[in-house]
Amino acid sequence: MAVTFSDLHTESGVKSLETALSGKTYISGSQITKDDVKVYAAVSKKPSADLYPSASKWYDSIASKLASSFPGKATGVTISAQIQSEAAPIKEVVKDAAAADEDDDLDLFGDETEEEKKAAEARDQAKASTKKKESGKSSVLMDVKPWDDETDMKKLEEAVRSVHIEGLLWGASKLVPVGYGIKKMTIMLTIVDDLVSVDDLIEERLTAEPINEFVQSCDIVAFNKI
Repeated sequence: MAVTFSDLHTESGVKSLETALSGKTYISGSQITKDDVKVYAAVSKKPSADLYPSASKWYDSIASKLASSFPGKATGVTISAQIQSEAAPIKEVVKDAAAADEDDDLDLFGDETEEEKKAAEARDQAKASTKKKESGKSSVLMDVKPWDDETDMKKLEEAVRSVHIEGLLWGASKLVPVGYGIKKMTIMLTIVDDLVSVDDLIEERLTAEPINEFVQSCDIVAFNKI
């Protein structure tokens, strides 16, 4: 739906401008497009930064660029938070330029330029790449059982914690009596799901040589995604 210049003097027109500008760069590089100039000239005053943040930033950006483009008309003008009133001399120049090529049905919702499409694609690819790198994590509670009551539990714990794998972090542990003077070690660990398999950790490391000198078996008590 096209937005006319007369619409931009109304609240609904400014809302439409905000929607059109939301999520887009306000000025590409150092160039001001013809549409930027025409719309800027049609907006009666700077949009509220609270109500229309994108439109407000766009307005400030255009005014700042125009100030440098028309130094003779902007003598003594400082572009700042008060740009709404201070940019008036510039707007007179802009209105003259816009009047020469005014289109009452300027479509603020037109197709994206090739540059905007490429920028959007680059952002999507960056997000996808970041998401791919962010692997899930899990918290695991494990029981580690010794061979008998003569097993040195301190050395058993040292042997278990000696296992270092990327994506594995050992946590707190405690000894729990199981009967007949035998104690088991209950230990917490955090793993990165894509890097560590708990089954492989048990079969290939914790119950394999040389750790199996102390460890008879391991059982997963709890497994929770973080």
